[in-house]
Amino acid sequence: MDMQLTGKRALVTGSSAGLGQAIAEALAREAVTVVVHGRDEERTKATVDRIRSNGGQAEAAIGDLSTPEGAAAVAEAALHGGTIDILVNNAGAYDQVGWTDATPEIWAQTYQTNVLSGVRMIQSLVPHMRETGWGRVIQIGGGLAAQPMAAQPHYNASLAARHNLTVSLARELKGSGITSNTVAPGAILTDSVRDLLWRIAPAHGWGDTWEEIERAAAESWVPNDANRFGRPEEIAAAVVFLASPLAGYVSGATLRVDGGTIRYVN
Repeated sequence: MDMQLTGKRALVTGSSAGLGQAIAEALAREAVTVVVHGRDEERTKATVDRIRSNGGQAEAAIGDLSTPEGAAAVAEAALHGGTIDILVNNAGAYDQVGWTDATPEIWAQTYQTNVLSGVRMIQSLVPHMRETGWGRVIQIGGGLAAQPMAAQPHYNASLAARHNLTVSLARELKGSGITSNTVAPGAILTDSVRDLLWRIAPAHGWGDTWEEIERAAAESWVPNDANRFGRPEEIAAAVVFLASPLAGYVSGATLRVDGGTIRYVN
């Protein structure tokens, strides 16, 4: 299917590896010029080179979005080649800190990294979208925004903020030609997650083959109707759809790509 994205420019934050990298590569395959963002210059440029070697167009933007200075540098680099038509706010961080150890300072830093980083990019790039009368803003959220667990309360809350600001932004952009949506992944099998599952499988008795381990881990950690973990490419496909002109009538929405992990109607 032609997603009608040829010639568009996109910034995907946190795209030097993992899920963000898969999103950047998927957009590049649709003839989008992708600005790859990361904090590590070597890793970010490696992703740019990888996209170019596969026939895509890519540029690099280096900076820490949790600071005003870093975000400004990224926005300047992204806009250097022209207006950004598609903003994918993927950059974020999580840890294993629970209620007992999650100090207010940790909550504040998590909010800076997971929420205000995206706000800074929105405020820097959306005005340019308004000038052209077309744009897409996509937050990468998650099921924990609507169905939080006891662990990682600060991370759960930051995801909820992402989902909330998506809808508020959609109302703000009414009639502008710009849409605002969220893609909410379930548990995704990035390289780091796969390595973790292999390491801890013996202690949990999950089996010896990857097929056994994935099924058992999915049932224990993230019960879902697909009985497996999602793949980065599946999340990327949802982002590409929402970024395209084909999704022009979708705004203020949350597209769950979680295998049925979240079990209610909305």
